Amino acid sequence: MSGRGYVVGLHASAEKLGGLERLDAPATAVAKAVQQVVGQGGLKDLLSGTRLGHPLHPLLTDIPIGTLASASVLDLLAKERGEHAADVLVALGLLSAVPTAAAGAADWSDSYGPDQRVGAVHAVANVIGLGLYGWSLRARRRGDRRTATALGLAGMTSMAVGGYLGGYLSHSRGVGVNNAFYQHAPEDWTAVLDEAELQEGASARAVTGDATVLLYRSNGHIHAIGSRCSHAGGPLDEGDVDPASCTVTCPWHQSVFRLRDGGVVHGPASVPQATYETRTHGGQIEIRLRR
Repeated sequence: MSGRGYVVGLHASAEKLGGLERLDAPATAVAKAVQQVVGQGGLKDLLSGTRLGHPLHPLLTDIPIGTLASASVLDLLAKERGEHAADVLVALGLLSAVPTAAAGAADWSDSYGPDQRVGAVHAVANVIGLGLYGWSLRARRRGDRRTATALGLAGMTSMAVGGYLGGYLSHSRGVGVNNAFYQHAPEDWTAVLDEAELQEGASARAVTGDATVLLYRSNGHIHAIGSRCSHAGGPLDEGDVDPASCTVTCPWHQSVFRLRDGGVVHGPASVPQATYETRTHGGQIEIRLRR
């Protein structure tokens, strides 16, 4: 098989995983359990990377992957000189996998359909890999270096499968990316709605080009932010607006955004919404992207 055909085959295999409906029952049950543990608020915000501006999980994955892979390299190349360093790296890799897995589970629990199915297999592959590295650590402590090395390589192989599926979810399925990125907001003043159509305390959806906008009038001021939720594309114009805090809650996964500046108040969203300046001119509400 050519290199191109091999890559196409891997992609097709990942797509087939996404079509395995038999995974729905166990995956949904686990996802609900994770949601109950994580809840909404502080822990959810922490694990989602709400304050970072992008998901936390991809940032954390570098640590266990880097340490565990380095341990296997030392096992193969450094032999006796690298034994202690390899053992320390395996222990660090296993410890760092705990918060990494927690962040990944929090993100995955908000997925559904093919993404949830592939994500479940991604998690299982990584858990198997970590289990093998844990077994490897036990063999190291007994002084059985050959078994430890073999188990470490098997663990890295399993984690490579998990890593491929993680990359498939991010780059082929768009999981965890800004779902409003492709919308091109107007940079010049653009009329989007008759002023009379937006009453005090009311919200409305407007469309300009390929961008959708949520408008809300509060105390005589008109707020405007992107209406496509950055987390998973949910329609913020169908969400609940809280007049007291001047925030809107996404109806899909309950991300909360400030209407005055599009900032994330609560996750799972981590990327702020586009924000617009507003004015009224000739009976029309006009907006332009706020820089």
